[in-house]
Amino acid sequence: MTATVLDAPDAQALARFYRDLLGWTLDADEPGWATLRPPDGGAGLSFQTETRYRRPTWPAADGDQRMMAHLDIEVDDLETAGAHAVATGATLAEHQPQENVRVYLDPVGHPFCLYVDA
Repeated sequence: MTATVLDAPDAQALARFYRDLLGWTLDADEPGWATLRPPDGGAGLSFQTETRYRRPTWPAADGDQRMMAHLDIEVDDLETAGAHAVATGATLAEHQPQENVRVYLDPVGHPFCLYVDA
C-alpha cells in the first residue's frame, strides 16, 4: 500500500492542514490531488478533490453522512497534541468515547483520533 486517500472539497487545502498537523512533506501537488509522505518513509496520505463531497457526521445518526474511515495518530501527550491539532485548524469532537483517545475533526469534517498507548 502506498497511501490512504481522503476526499475533500479542496485537496490542496486539506493537504496543507495534515502537513502542518503531522509535519510530513508534500510529495505530489497537482490540480485536484496532493500526497504527503512521512519523513521515515512508508505509506503516505493523499487527498483528492471531490466536488460533491459531503461532510461526515460524528457520531452519525440515521440518515447522516457517515465517515468511511478515520485516522489513528499515536502521540506522547494528548493535551499537547490536541492543542497543536486545534492550532492547525482541527475541532475537538463533542462525543469522546474513550479516556486515552481524543476525537478531532479536520477542517472538512473527517474524524481522526489522537491517542496515547496505554
